[in-house]
Amino acid sequence: MDRRQFLYGATALAAAPMIVSCGADGPVVTIDNSYPVSNFGATSTAEEVTLGLDLTGKTALVTGCNSGLGLETMRVLAMRGAHVIGTGRTLEKASKACSGVPGRTTPVVLELSSLQSVVECADTVAGLGLPIDILVCNAGINTFGELELVNGVEKIFAINHLGHFVLVNRLMPLVKQAQAGRIINVGSRSAYVQAPAVGIDFDNLRGEGLFDSQEAYGRSKLANALFSLELAARLEGSSVTSNVIHPGLVKTNIARTAPAVLRKGFDWFGGLIAKTPQEGAATQVYVATNPALEGVSGAYFEDCNAVTVSGDNHIFDKPMAERLWATSEEMAQGYLI
Repeated sequence: MDRRQFLYGATALAAAPMIVSCGADGPVVTIDNSYPVSNFGATSTAEEVTLGLDLTGKTALVTGCNSGLGLETMRVLAMRGAHVIGTGRTLEKASKACSGVPGRTTPVVLELSSLQSVVECADTVAGLGLPIDILVCNAGINTFGELELVNGVEKIFAINHLGHFVLVNRLMPLVKQAQAGRIINVGSRSAYVQAPAVGIDFDNLRGEGLFDSQEAYGRSKLANALFSLELAARLEGSSVTSNVIHPGLVKTNIARTAPAVLRKGFDWFGGLIAKTPQEGAATQVYVATNPALEGVSGAYFEDCNAVTVSGDNHIFDKPMAERLWATSEEMAQGYLI
């Protein structure tokens, strides 16, 4: 075994709890030929998938713009001419990110753990008087800690799913004003690898049962996929589309709450097995902009192509998606239009 093989193996072993969704074993993912097939793949970058595109006159909103995938998504969309509304947990963070990106950007505060902040963000965006052509629900958290509740809801689920659920519904009138609005939910393979075996365990969304941080993350990512699926069904017949994507294992700061040894291992050696932010942002930017995907809705994308997933999983479970929507409405009562 040479040094590179050793480092690869050591990194994979150390990061196993964080990257279980990207292992070789498990469900088989294949390109879905019923949708347009691109020539892009795992090593394509966001700049490459938008080469030659002119987004002048379009408005995009990207949540979590201050780092990682969100920052790269905002940068490339702005570079191609779009006016990008970038959200961050504080105005300081959003403003710093926006000011560092060439092109037209507008910072807005969005704290997804507070549904009141979500409402205020949507109101601020509505005050700009612009249709939203592209809405990228990118922000999210992972946690390696103990159970936390936010307003009585498990924190990862609240931030990764419920906050975006309210945001998308509040911004829907603006998306429908666009000629062909696109909504992109940033999900994960964790949706079919780490989620509870039953899918969304509706009796454990408020911390009623045992808490497993990795299952909680998988549950939230499954919720992203199911929300996108049900949203696509509800938008059928309109000009708005909804799709969910998996960016891949990307070297971002999402593991900042991991145990120190795991975090350090990923910081040192993650580049051997992880995508760069430029590569990680490619799929969401591709789905947000590529002309060949006009009208494509209700699909799940990995590495810049719509895919199917074999085996036992719930990412296309329509009855579960309908139940999740109803449950989310109950949880967000008072914050929806």
